[in-house]
Amino acid sequence: MNSHFNFLAPFYDRAIPFQRLEQTLKVLDLPHAGILLDAGGGTGRVAEALRPHIGSIVVADVSRGMLAQAHQKDLAAASAESERLPFADGTFDRVMMVDALHHVVHQAETVRELYRVLKPGGRLVIEEPDYRTFAVKMIAVAEKLALMRSHFLTPAQVAALLPSDAKVRVESEEHTAWVIAEK
Repeated sequence: MNSHFNFLAPFYDRAIPFQRLEQTLKVLDLPHAGILLDAGGGTGRVAEALRPHIGSIVVADVSRGMLAQAHQKDLAAASAESERLPFADGTFDRVMMVDALHHVVHQAETVRELYRVLKPGGRLVIEEPDYRTFAVKMIAVAEKLALMRSHFLTPAQVAALLPSDAKVRVESEEHTAWVIAEK
């Protein structure tokens, strides 16, 4: 699947522009002076929009093609699988994963890792297409046909992957859901 994203990298920002800045600022509780991890952040399209609202940002992704685009935006970037993040426990004040969890092979491991690198008092936001909607079910079919091996979860299924000590809530709008966890 990495080859799909390496191929799409030069066109990704134009093909899928970031459009939910106000909602993203709200769910991440920004502005904040801390450090944000954009896990599965690809080209850094979301991180770039958030840069004025957070102290610093690190984009982590497995696609070198996507990370090359993030580097061109002068974003700190790390080549890393979301299941095994190369950061110490409690490194980040905010952690987000936007439109990427359905592409991850080991989703439960990824969610555990995202929570692990979150500081106590920090906030994790996982934004995903809302699989409960018909439009997203059609996207899931299209991604299967494109051999992307995506696996979409409902917001409740994503929330259930978080540890029991997490304070979790779900927000949704149109075809998007945000699973928000505080540590």
